[in-house]
Amino acid sequence: MGALDGYKVLDFSTLLPGPYATMTLADMGAEVLKVSSKDKYDLVVNWPPVIKDAEVTGAQGWLGRNKKTIFLNMKKEKSVEAVKKLVQEYDIVVEQFRPGVMDKLGIGYEALKAVNPRVIYCAITGYGQNGAFAMKAGHDINYLSRAGISYAAGRKQGGPSLYNFQIADVAGGSMNAVASICAAIIYREKTGKGQFIDVSMQDSVIPFNSMDGASFFAGGPMPERENGQLNGGEIYDFYETKDGKFMSVGSLEPKFFAGLCKAMGHEEWADGKILKTDCAMVKAEFKKVFLTKTRDEWTEICAPLDSCIEPVMSLEECSHDEHLLSRGMFPEVEVPVSNGAKVTQLGCPFKLSECPAEYKHAGFPEGYHTNEVLSALGYSEADITEMVDK
Repeated sequence: MGALDGYKVLDFSTLLPGPYATMTLADMGAEVLKVSSKDKYDLVVNWPPVIKDAEVTGAQGWLGRNKKTIFLNMKKEKSVEAVKKLVQEYDIVVEQFRPGVMDKLGIGYEALKAVNPRVIYCAITGYGQNGAFAMKAGHDINYLSRAGISYAAGRKQGGPSLYNFQIADVAGGSMNAVASICAAIIYREKTGKGQFIDVSMQDSVIPFNSMDGASFFAGGPMPERENGQLNGGEIYDFYETKDGKFMSVGSLEPKFFAGLCKAMGHEEWADGKILKTDCAMVKAEFKKVFLTKTRDEWTEICAPLDSCIEPVMSLEECSHDEHLLSRGMFPEVEVPVSNGAKVTQLGCPFKLSECPAEYKHAGFPEGYHTNEVLSALGYSEADITEMVDK
């Protein structure tokens, strides 16, 4: 039994934040029904490559995991009617349109609340439901830029730097949606009341300013690139090795710094006092020492020290990593509508001892369950054709 068995989610989201959130809910047992428009292009669904011997891309196979999927043209009256029928059962709704779009379609929070007062309605947007930027378009890079994160990230000479990861989308929008929905479920269990959830991806990354942010608002200095303890201003950083690869050094605490000094051949600095007087010199010396050996040599040297010094690994290397495999982070998942194909996917990070995440199947081709779901609601073939047409 999954943690969310018995809960049903109607998913109107596209791209990454909403689909990742609802996939996480599905991994924990919720029944998720994805509603898509037949003629609307979704960048993530169509992200290459297509899985061999299957009808879905790797991204769709991942984000569609454990879900059913239907097509509906929400500009058709019967489609609006169908959603109102569905929300009697699927009483958790996730959408990712700009504010007001779902209202114009006739399936916004108030309209669905009138049908089912217990509905939990989660709207994920870039800038939230109100405020000067509420109607503005944005992507992950924009939310980080307007949240103060990018300002202090990167290098003094090179400027801000990109991670190959959508921080605001997933760590912000997706995970806050999951947490908020679970909190709203608990509240509904206690009171019988549903509610509206406003998840803003920019709001979500404001706390990611973390220690520097808390210090700044308490009278501390403005965070700047390479001037803080955690953004390259001190020893916490990446260091190039002899073979052009990198090691990551997070040796902040005194005992970890002592281990780093041992690896670097400078045990005379192990008490850490020199960091108060000449940290720049120490870091420059460490950079030189790291260049004398390959990444793998340093990995072997540093492993027994347990001092928060680790190699910067490629995704391919991670996929074969003994630790991550033991944690089940790269499960083999069966691909439906294929000749028995299986695909390696990114696993669920939620580890619950009594009700672990389950990977029932990878994503179906978009719209695959349209006839099954709509006919069960009483619609004829002719009705269904009308409801999904452009």
